[in-house]
Amino acid sequence: MCGHPRASSTGRTGEHLAVAVWTVTQTALFLCSIQDDRPYAAYHLIALRGLRRGEAAGLRWCDVDLNGKIAVISQQLQQYDGHLVVCPPKTPHSVRVIALDRTTAAAFRAHRQRQIAEQVGYGSGYRVSGYVFTNLNGDPMAPDPLTRAFKKLAAGAGLPPIRLHDLRHGAATLALAAGVDLRTVQDQLGHSSIVLTADTYTSVLPDVARIAAEKVAALIIRAGCLAAGTQRRRRREPHTCRRKRGRPKATVRSQAHAGRQIGRPRRRTRAGPS
Repeated sequence: MCGHPRASSTGRTGEHLAVAVWTVTQTALFLCSIQDDRPYAAYHLIALRGLRRGEAAGLRWCDVDLNGKIAVISQQLQQYDGHLVVCPPKTPHSVRVIALDRTTAAAFRAHRQRQIAEQVGYGSGYRVSGYVFTNLNGDPMAPDPLTRAFKKLAAGAGLPPIRLHDLRHGAATLALAAGVDLRTVQDQLGHSSIVLTADTYTSVLPDVARIAAEKVAALIIRAGCLAAGTQRRRRREPHTCRRKRGRPKATVRSQAHAGRQIGRPRRRTRAGPS
């Protein structure tokens, strides 16, 4: 069984259909188990940044800035009648710039070194296509081989079977669980509207909302214990009306005139000699 979190998508009937995704532990296990495989960087990119498989296949080195840790998603590769075709992304909003974390940038650098070694080993017949993910002869890798290789690698790691597209869903649910706001996740995925993002991951959002609510409450509670404008803990006001148990109440001699003391009997003065 795939663990929490789970996303949900809307089917043709309008019903929310569960989308199986791996847990963070399962995703980490998968990536660790395939570190030495050729398409590792592709699956690392999809698992962490949520690209569609056609967008990953269509990524070129000229679209990637490893020093700036960004990648431009401007096209995708699709297969029609057995031919590989360059297409625009799914929607106009899918044309986007995504940030690359340091682990993804490191995976890309290692992948680039492997690709250069393959080019030298292949010889003069190697085709420099400029794509990030290629076959051994340098041609761009089609989406279908990426899917087939993913199924074999996931089975080899002993993980529950999911689709390659579910790895994209997993990237979104993990981002939401990590506290990333919905608007940022929308931009990361290239969704046309934030409503689509919220509708797809509606089963994850309540948990995220609860975590956010607890964080806000903790912030208020912490602020209430601090002195205004400082980081020092506020001193509690002494309760003058309370007294510690076991201690007798101290008697204080009143300084008022004896005749004006309430609740005290007036002393009788001796009558002097007449």
